[in-house]
Amino acid sequence: MQIRELTIAGAFEVTPRQFPDDRGIFWEWYRFDALAEAVGHPLDLRQGNGSVSRRGVVRGIHFADVPPSQAKYVTVTAGAVIDYVIDIRVGSPTFGKWEAVRLDAVDRRAVYVGEGLGHAFVSLEDGSTVTYLVSEVFNPAAEHGVTPLDETVGLEFPAEAGEPLLSPKDLEAPTLLDARAAGLLPTWEHASAFTRTLDARWSAEG
Repeated sequence: MQIRELTIAGAFEVTPRQFPDDRGIFWEWYRFDALAEAVGHPLDLRQGNGSVSRRGVVRGIHFADVPPSQAKYVTVTAGAVIDYVIDIRVGSPTFGKWEAVRLDAVDRRAVYVGEGLGHAFVSLEDGSTVTYLVSEVFNPAAEHGVTPLDETVGLEFPAEAGEPLLSPKDLEAPTLLDARAAGLLPTWEHASAFTRTLDARWSAEG
């Protein structure tokens, strides 16, 4: 597989090799060792999630308190989405910036969303099925959101997605600047320090 770091530090695009034959296709959609080498530490798998979404559904922008945050490894098994990684770390050189990757059942890419980053996606087709592995179990007290319609962030949804459809929770989430003012966002300093401890622990174990 090919692993490419995105412009948002701590986020990676993973493109697997696919092996077609007369029976179908085989691919490795997750490799513990390859991801750990690229990221600096492994994904400490604690939970697996899945969702099925209609065309136009937007989920996010979601993030969790640091530490321990909730790193994610996201892929699509049916349909297609545009997956967004948003830098919500106050003090980061790319604070408020985002990058998007198309995830579908053709190229079968995945996105790794590191600790302290925000995550969202928009479904491009009915029945888009997203599967993600996460480093921590769901903790509602530590989970937060920023509205994906925030003009300061400026996420761009493709025309093929149609009219955005959001949950009430995501619609009512604060803007990025309001979340910062309320002290909800992780800082670049704390997120970086936490990931360094994970890197050091992995290095020592290796």
